[in-house]
Amino acid sequence: MTVLRSFSEHAGTLLKGLWWRAYSRQHLGADVLAGVVVAVLVLPQSLAYALLAGLPPQAGLYVSILPVLAYALVGSSMTQAVGPVAITAIVTFSVLSPIAVPGSAQYVSMAAALALMSGLMVLAMGLLRLGFLASLLSRPVVSGFISGSAWLILISQMKLMLGVSAPGVGAWGQLSATVAHLPQAHLPTVALAAVSVGVLVATRSALAPLLVRWGLARGPADMVVRLMPLAVVVLSTVAVVAWELDTRHGVAVVGQIKQGLPEMGMLLPGLSELGLLVVPALILAFIGTVQNIAMAQALAIKRRERVNPNQELVGLGLSNVVASVAGGMPVGGGLSRTAINVAAGAQTPLASVVAAFAMLALVWAGTAGFARIPLPVLAASIVVAAVNMVDVAEFRRAWAYDRADALAWLGTALGVLVLGLQGGIVLGIALSLATLLYRASTPHIAVVGRVAGTEHFRNVERHGVETLPGVLFLRIDESIFFGNLRAIEARLMAELAKLAEPRAVVLIMSAVNRVDLTGLEALTDLQRDLSARGVVLHVAEVKGPVQDRMQGTALLAGLEGRLHLSTNAAYVALQDRG
Repeated sequence: MTVLRSFSEHAGTLLKGLWWRAYSRQHLGADVLAGVVVAVLVLPQSLAYALLAGLPPQAGLYVSILPVLAYALVGSSMTQAVGPVAITAIVTFSVLSPIAVPGSAQYVSMAAALALMSGLMVLAMGLLRLGFLASLLSRPVVSGFISGSAWLILISQMKLMLGVSAPGVGAWGQLSATVAHLPQAHLPTVALAAVSVGVLVATRSALAPLLVRWGLARGPADMVVRLMPLAVVVLSTVAVVAWELDTRHGVAVVGQIKQGLPEMGMLLPGLSELGLLVVPALILAFIGTVQNIAMAQALAIKRRERVNPNQELVGLGLSNVVASVAGGMPVGGGLSRTAINVAAGAQTPLASVVAAFAMLALVWAGTAGFARIPLPVLAASIVVAAVNMVDVAEFRRAWAYDRADALAWLGTALGVLVLGLQGGIVLGIALSLATLLYRASTPHIAVVGRVAGTEHFRNVERHGVETLPGVLFLRIDESIFFGNLRAIEARLMAELAKLAEPRAVVLIMSAVNRVDLTGLEALTDLQRDLSARGVVLHVAEVKGPVQDRMQGTALLAGLEGRLHLSTNAAYVALQDRG
């Protein structure tokens, strides 16, 4: 009943907060224009990501219609665009290719089941208000996972850019097979791919500043840059047709694309195959959740708006459920797709609604013109996009600031390459947890003294402070639990041994948020041991919740008169006692 009540209450909240209930007509022109621009620009990208996922190219077009509408109507972000994206495509291919032949009926049904299962998981997380779980993966782990996935994408596209058939299992298997087939590289394919990569890289890095220097405003200049991938696809297709590169020279093309709209429905695989998809679906759901919420929040900050993480999950989950019966390919919040949406001037999700209907019109009008799009050019566009997913700058920042986070980034990225996507994310989570446990088990502990003429206490190693003879003021900057008791005890005894005639120890607990049962018993034993040595234990600045839990314990009873509201109060009391 509690779960059902949570579902119904949250569903009611969502209905009250939908954007279209208070739509401002002043945004209509900008949204319609942005939607049309997005539909045209992401068309080759949609085909490319479907092929990357091992699915028929039309799947990328299909999931750019109804799933986009589902997210646009329910999601909370004003400008995020959902659709086929590189990270979901490579996850789909990586988990399904060892089980079924890419492009086969079994493969297509399993991809649809993967979209359905991950969508239901994300939808349930949103309805149960579990959006906070997105914060459980640290930023270095997410960045490392995406960077490692980008390298997988690069490796998977090499054979298409070389024009060779190089089957292999895993990243290293594919890479070694591709390298072994280098002597058989198809020169027209290599030339077409190389020219495409060169043009895309050059225009991405240099075209916008050049156009601005020539007098074009920055906004239009950026839009011209975003048009270049489409221009490269169009021009290369014209070249294929004009010079018959596919029929006479063997350049691989997309091939015949199924005409018309997607058939609504899904043929589920068997129970044994569904069982194999549970963990991949969970990983896809978790990565999609983190990426979607992070991007939505970043966009909201720039636009001074607010997003509801739980509503974002409902939108993303619903779009994947719809994708499972209308295209069969998992979808997510696309970085490049969203960037195009923003650059095109989108103001509300109506832009995505218009983009979905524009894509519907393109599919309805016919896809015969897409059949001779060269595969090496689509591969080149994927490679250029994937290179930008490798976030080396994040690794450098982590290395300069915190080596543990840098190692988590590196371990996750290498784990994805060596162990695969599932192994990589598990390794990344394990590294994050290990880092967290290490930091908690080796807390920062400071010996402090009073700054002369004040009531402030600072680390004796950083400041010139006053201390009392025979008194140790020790500040513990971590909760006290079974994992760090040995470190605390060792430091306390080491500092106590430095005093000529120790008479008192003051534990400053201003940073202690919790003391577990093992920690409580250890502090009780410490009080007794110090008393046997003639040293009196004082405690200062205990937080209210911590003190409440200590009520009625032997520790608190033994500290009668020595539980101080502030460190300065303990200092004055011990100073008066000489």
